[in-house]
Amino acid sequence: MTRLGEWIETSVRWTNERIVSHPGPVVVAFLVMTVVLAAGMPLIQTSSDVEDTFTEGIPEQQAYDSIQEEFEDPFTNGEETTQLIHTGSDVLTRQALLDELRLLERIEDRDDLRMDSANGPATSVAQALDPGAETIAQQRRALEGATDREVRRTIRKLANNPQFSRTLSNDFNSQEATASASITLVSHDVPPAFGDDELQDIQLSIDALTEDANGDIRAYGTGVMNAELNNIIGDSMTMVMPVVLLLLLAFLVVAYRDPFDLMLGLVGLVMTIIWTFGFLGYSGIPFSQQMIIVPVLLLAVGVDFGIHVVNRYREETVEGVNPVPAMETATNQLAIAFLIVTVTAVIGFGANLVSDLQPIRQLGIALSVGIVFTYFIFGWFLPAAKLLVDRLRENYGIPEFGSDPISSEDSALGRVLAMSATVGRHAPLLLVVAVILLSAGAGAYGSGVDTTFDQESFLPPEEEAGYVEYFPAALQPGEYTVTETLNLLEDRFETNIGQSLLIYVEGPFEEAHALEALTAPDDSPPSSLAVGEGGQADAQSIVTVIQSYADRNPEFAALVERNDRNGDGVPDRNLDRIYDELFASPMGDRASQYLADDRRGAKIEYSVKADASQQEISADGAEHAESFRYTATATGQTVIFAAISDILFQSAIQGMVLALVLTAIFLVVVYGVLEGKPGLGVVNVLPIGVAVAFLLGTMRALGMSLNGLTTMILSIAIGLGVAYSVHITHRFTDEYDDRTDALEALRPTLSGTGGALAGSMLTTSIGTGALALAITPVLGDFGLLIALSVLYSFVASILVLPPGLFLWERFNTTDRTGLARAVAIVLP
Repeated sequence: MTRLGEWIETSVRWTNERIVSHPGPVVVAFLVMTVVLAAGMPLIQTSSDVEDTFTEGIPEQQAYDSIQEEFEDPFTNGEETTQLIHTGSDVLTRQALLDELRLLERIEDRDDLRMDSANGPATSVAQALDPGAETIAQQRRALEGATDREVRRTIRKLANNPQFSRTLSNDFNSQEATASASITLVSHDVPPAFGDDELQDIQLSIDALTEDANGDIRAYGTGVMNAELNNIIGDSMTMVMPVVLLLLLAFLVVAYRDPFDLMLGLVGLVMTIIWTFGFLGYSGIPFSQQMIIVPVLLLAVGVDFGIHVVNRYREETVEGVNPVPAMETATNQLAIAFLIVTVTAVIGFGANLVSDLQPIRQLGIALSVGIVFTYFIFGWFLPAAKLLVDRLRENYGIPEFGSDPISSEDSALGRVLAMSATVGRHAPLLLVVAVILLSAGAGAYGSGVDTTFDQESFLPPEEEAGYVEYFPAALQPGEYTVTETLNLLEDRFETNIGQSLLIYVEGPFEEAHALEALTAPDDSPPSSLAVGEGGQADAQSIVTVIQSYADRNPEFAALVERNDRNGDGVPDRNLDRIYDELFASPMGDRASQYLADDRRGAKIEYSVKADASQQEISADGAEHAESFRYTATATGQTVIFAAISDILFQSAIQGMVLALVLTAIFLVVVYGVLEGKPGLGVVNVLPIGVAVAFLLGTMRALGMSLNGLTTMILSIAIGLGVAYSVHITHRFTDEYDDRTDALEALRPTLSGTGGALAGSMLTTSIGTGALALAITPVLGDFGLLIALSVLYSFVASILVLPPGLFLWERFNTTDRTGLARAVAIVLP
């Protein structure tokens, strides 16, 4: 042991001696700290806007924001929209259209709903019947005065208008004038400082109005989605945490077998949660849906620490050692292991700080701080509280109900766990090489795991899970409809109105052929873009605004025609005069959405196919942008989400590599400093790498993806899994120093510490696995993966670590070099 190692061990022993000799002040100090941090819990803010939290700081989002600032887009600056989705056997009957208009009239009559305009099948048909019908009431009267035959004839005329047909489902029959679904876009006139909460109130109020409307009409928008996302946080906590606590309680009863020890363990867990949540409140880190995993993971680690303290203490007391020296022995042995586990867990959790995504960084901070709190509570408070309680029990003659350790060398569990030492001593190198090869295969297979990001992952599935009905009514979740709506939009509509591709083109656009250069690439659109008449991409641009105004104004149409030399409907000279006329017209505001004031930048909005993936749209957008004569950039929400997916994969790999490398370096250094055996650090990392590789392979085999939450699973698996190998290795070093034989040191290590780890593994994996009951897929997948990572880490520590330790012993004790040393390592 180095001098630094001696100083660390002396400091740890001095601290532990003070804790066990003065338990009262220690307990009081921790209780006071609990009260102080509990005051921060009411300060916690809740964040439900998944999109904003993940897109903040993303270059693609910044580019999108810059474009939106340059163009006066009513959907982002001063105006918000709500979609009214109408479904039925035929939503184009005269009665169905009247039902829509009557609902719109009720919305328009309420000033608090801030309705500015509406655009959908009902308004289009009514205005075609009566071009002078500007208000919803006038449009309703126009439709009431028409016959069914007139309505069908009008729909047939409108069928060739892309703006009309894109609001109808893909089963729209223009000849029969029928469709099973439609979308009406309601625009709201809102002030610049209008917030998300106000929009949410508007959309929820509109949704309430749809319940009284005739026909199946529902409201959808970002406000409705955010409301459901916000409710999910509370519903998930309400459903998951009682199950987690019940399962933890059941296994803690088995592990502790003593009500007083059980009570102390639960108090420690509650304190951990209070401290961590208090920190979140004081630090201003919002509690989002992904933060639900924080208390679950901290409970898992706290259970592990608590079981080890009590179990190691019992191993001493059953030998007749008095409480204070027994606890001092236990804490002296465990304190270093706890410290190593804490630092490596902080490395694993903190590795997520390199992520470019703010929610991932915040989650890494919360977990890192929480694990430090767990160390102090279970490393300092629990031993002191245990001694105080045992002292009170002795004074009042209260008997012990279960003071034996979970397992020993003589127990059945202990003998089973120790079998791996007997097996591992034979040809350990061959076993280690075989495990490494299998792990490499699993890791290579898992490297093909999908990466996705969308808000649907944070929403409940369309069909409620069957187990929910068995929960008490007070724990059952509320009603969620957004997923069903999103699936309806994808299934019924050729294009998704809420999803599009934006391309920003840099001019100048007063050149003669500028507008033709803007439309030429649309003749051969990529596969993910929706197409209109003639096979061209369905796009909205300054060209479509010019053509739309030409259809309304004969004088402007004549101006366009005079300056269209090749007769393709796109003017190719005197563009400055055409722009002046257009911007001075009633359609000037619309034109400003697509052409910058200096006429050196243009925006094109493309409709995309509803079933196209984010990656397909993003890749096609980049390809399509390259086909423009001018410099063009693809952006938009879909491209942003695809970029987030790429960042998620990068974050997962970077976090895993960083956590693994830093953990390995730390373990090599710490075992070199404390024990003079740096090779143990290398051996210690082997089970962690095996567990992570098999976890990644399992993800792909189960069809899971790296998303907004599971992207952290690899680094978290390292942070949690290292505890199992560290506890075994640290106990092994203590036993080895006394016995100087790996086999004799491993048997009590695997039977004693291995038994505590088995109890911790069962408690942790089943407790965190309860997250699979969460009503959102992202939490369910994460809970299952955490449970699997803990199981893999335990199995790897029991089966893979022993042959690694045998190799270390043979390498460490032989004085031979070269081929002789290699032979000595390989042979049993």
